[in-house]
Amino acid sequence: MDNADQRLDATFTALADPTRRAILARLALGEATVNELAEPFAMSQPAVSRHLKMLERAGLISRRVDATRRPCRIQAAPLADADAWIERFRKIWEGNYSRLDDLLEELKASVADHQTKTKDT
Repeated sequence: MDNADQRLDATFTALADPTRRAILARLALGEATVNELAEPFAMSQPAVSRHLKMLERAGLISRRVDATRRPCRIQAAPLADADAWIERFRKIWEGNYSRLDDLLEELKASVADHQTKTKDT
């Protein structure tokens, strides 16, 4: 397994948890400290810190030192990689649906043609 696959696995593993997705949604609005991120959750600050470590290991967030604060910020690159991976499959499914739409239109036309011939006889 190459590094790109490992990064993608780490991204999807991190995104699998609703708490981590909520944390990312909050960070999409701007930087926040651990305490600010912990506020909406009914869990301890150490539990939130564990979620943050998972997000940080996946490269989805970064932390910086600002005096006594260590605000977190979202990192877009891993999300862009996940989006590109998903996009390949979206294109496949769109192609499948497009072919199905074409087939349905052919069937509708065939039925309409058959009904017209049946009325004429």
